Amino acid sequence: MQASYALLGIANVGPSYGYEMKKRYDNLFANGKPLAFGQVYATLSRLVRDNKMQIERTDEQSGGPERKRYVITAAGRKDLEEWLTLPEGTSTRSQSVFFTKVVTSILVDASPQQYLDVQRAAHIQRMRELTDKRRKGDIAEMLRADYELFHLEADLRWIDLTVDRLANLTEEITHAAER
Repeated sequence: MQASYALLGIANVGPSYGYEMKKRYDNLFANGKPLAFGQVYATLSRLVRDNKMQIERTDEQSGGPERKRYVITAAGRKDLEEWLTLPEGTSTRSQSVFFTKVVTSILVDASPQQYLDVQRAAHIQRMRELTDKRRKGDIAEMLRADYELFHLEADLRWIDLTVDRLANLTEEITHAAER
């Protein structure tokens, strides 16, 4: 998720101070990985620079930094609306890492089966954690958990298919490596 668009969405609700935006971001999007204050303020600075947000008001504080209240601009709202209409690209990054590990294990005469079993166990453990979160969470937590669960299920199907094809894959890679 791009933090800049999340912050634009938060600002679209109404003017906010940076620390308020961080708190809302962490509550809505962080999923256990809070956004660093430095990243919040760096992102807000870029959004102001790019005329997607502006500082509505600056409050002086005795003994501390000044507090800036941010508001989304018309350009920021337009950019946010355009971003919301664009589909996200499909990511095969994690699958390609799995595939690379399988092929590499064959190249070094290690057991790809062992790696795949360990990966399967890690996925199943994560699925248990997500299922527990799903039972205890609100609707947003349920949807986040479902999203990750479906991806883990797809990975598990790929692992099972790869295990079924290991003998052929090993033969093919061994011959390719000899050429």
